[in-house]
Amino acid sequence: MADGQLSTPDFPRVGDNRLDQLRLVRSRRVGAVTWHRLMAEHGTAWAALLALPEIARAAGVEGYEVCPPGVVLAEMKQGQAAGARLLVHGEPEYPKALLDLPDAPPVLWVTGDATLLNRPAVAIVGARNASSLGARMARRLGQGLSEAGFTVVSGLARGIDAAAHEAALAGEGKTVAVMAGGIDVIYPAENEALARAIDATGCRISEHPPGLEPQARHFPLRNRIVAGLARAVVVVEAAAKSGSLITSRAALDYGRDVMAVPGHPFDARASGCNMLIRDGAVLVRGTSDILEALGMSQASPDPEPRLPVLPGPEAPQRPLKEVALLHSMILSRLGPSPLAEDQLMRDLNVTSAQLAPELLNLELEGRISRQPGGLLSRLD
Repeated sequence: MADGQLSTPDFPRVGDNRLDQLRLVRSRRVGAVTWHRLMAEHGTAWAALLALPEIARAAGVEGYEVCPPGVVLAEMKQGQAAGARLLVHGEPEYPKALLDLPDAPPVLWVTGDATLLNRPAVAIVGARNASSLGARMARRLGQGLSEAGFTVVSGLARGIDAAAHEAALAGEGKTVAVMAGGIDVIYPAENEALARAIDATGCRISEHPPGLEPQARHFPLRNRIVAGLARAVVVVEAAAKSGSLITSRAALDYGRDVMAVPGHPFDARASGCNMLIRDGAVLVRGTSDILEALGMSQASPDPEPRLPVLPGPEAPQRPLKEVALLHSMILSRLGPSPLAEDQLMRDLNVTSAQLAPELLNLELEGRISRQPGGLLSRLD
């Protein structure tokens, strides 16, 4: 092994840095943010794997075991059988628009044309129970953006997502579908034919292992990737509490533009869009409004995607042992009954700046839930 890093019977290596990186992210309690912190602190995936059990012990987790080598070898085999290939964070084909995000997916399974991941993109998202008018608008925007040279990004859901993908295929064929489950698990099943059409001229991606059935907690994770890939997120029909608004919040966090199609005040499917416009989102009546907001004409856009404005590497980060301990303390004080975030902050004697990013991390991992009025509850 390189650099004198030897395996032991209790801690075997798979002998490949890419597989070590995959093994790290598949280890229990390691999400995207934790993966990046581990890699920054330890330099290599193998060194991070060696450190994980001690970090877990510091957080009060005894008997922690990292992901076994056989699991990632089986994942590689399953991914290849599905016709997908693996992209690891930092590799040439990995989306440049995601590189600097603090919660960028460490790995992506990809089918179709991976070059689309590094073309300028606009996301179109919205209600699954879309109205006829909403679906028509999504198709108009999807085709118009495709013909203007943009890749249309969405989540392969029924309703607005499906209409946007279909229209982009009818235009220039440039569309990316971000999957909530494994790359080989088409959800909903009714979009099987659409997924195969996307594979032919577009691209599908997933950060999850092949074969994984999507669960509720996976959809916010998918939505952040949709937002991260795009220069702007356009919301077409969305209720006041919907996944589309999660996507728009992620877009704002990443420095992307948020736009929305207005709707009738009495239509619940338009309430989220109207709220976004009230709060400063660009009002969209057609493709020209999107292009104008992006500072572009009908001509094809510059092929280089715009990267987000984020804190540089000089921004201080807490050691991962401290982060793990704080997560453990947060979870120990939360239960099924909601607790106010302000009260949690006082109980833990931490500042809002210290607490907020860790709450977001736990929320994305599906371990806590936010409720109206700044209330938090534990899910696991």
